[in-house]
Amino acid sequence: MSAAHLDELLALLRFPSISTDPARKQDVARCAEWVAGKLGAIGLIAMLHPTAGHPIVVARNARQPGRRTVMIYGHYDVQPVDEPARADGEAPDPNKHWITPPFEPTIRDGVLYGRGSADNKGQFFAHVSGIADTLRERGDLPVNLILLLEGEEEIGSSNLEPFLAVHRDELRCDLIAVSDTGMIAPGVPTLTYGLRGIAALEVRVTGAASDLHSGIYGGAVANPATALARLIASLHDAEGR
Repeated sequence: MSAAHLDELLALLRFPSISTDPARKQDVARCAEWVAGKLGAIGLIAMLHPTAGHPIVVARNARQPGRRTVMIYGHYDVQPVDEPARADGEAPDPNKHWITPPFEPTIRDGVLYGRGSADNKGQFFAHVSGIADTLRERGDLPVNLILLLEGEEEIGSSNLEPFLAVHRDELRCDLIAVSDTGMIAPGVPTLTYGLRGIAALEVRVTGAASDLHSGIYGGAVANPATALARLIASLHDAEGR
């Protein structure tokens, strides 16, 4: 990454675009505006789409008939930096485990530290930098490109699905590359071709209101702990599926 690209990435990381925090709504909006401006500056047609929550940024090049269309997806919102609530009642310290402030990105020993640098600003900006260099050097891209960058990935993307439904035809593509993945090792280009989703659930098992003597009730009345263990074990079959 060139020094100019690095400076722009550092500027992007300074936005405290925490989508879960209502107090940061304007910071999230300013980050979206910065991203749209950057995409327009490199030669793409960029648009900022308001939603019921945080904006979605869509950018594209001039469509050429006969070319395949590739979409790159990413998100510019980040996780909060606060510690979780403490059991002892002591107020959490949001900066306790940060050597440097989370929104003051710092390079130490060749590694960039800052909230969002690995999820997902760093990854999608790597794509943006490559696109910028290609457009500057060649004046064109070999594909029809769509960049879709949302601001609600960290809170479930509740406004993304209705947005996609409304803009279905104009966002139609042949391939989607998700920027929000990792690398096998430093300096090793990596393409992730499969990801598992997350299934979250809360299970409550209710048993007797008081202890039941195992000599009398054992086996006749299910132990809630045993029932819960069987339920959890049943989430996967013998082959781990």
